[in-house]
Amino acid sequence: MDTSTSWILASLLVSAIGFVLLHYGRKLGRPPQAVVGILMLVYPYFVPGVVPMAIVAAALLLLLWLAVRLGW
Repeated sequence: MDTSTSWILASLLVSAIGFVLLHYGRKLGRPPQAVVGILMLVYPYFVPGVVPMAIVAAALLLLLWLAVRLGW
């Protein structure tokens, strides 16, 4: 795993967004936000680079946006 400064900062940013989503989802009873929050907290440990981490984060946020738009 690449533990460069950019990887650590990207991991911190993704995990912070995941924490906020998890907190919001649990507080308001919104399962899509809570699930995406948990995923965003956990997956940076398994992604070796910054670019794949950003791609996965963007895909998860896009799926969350679609889920909310569809009324979940």
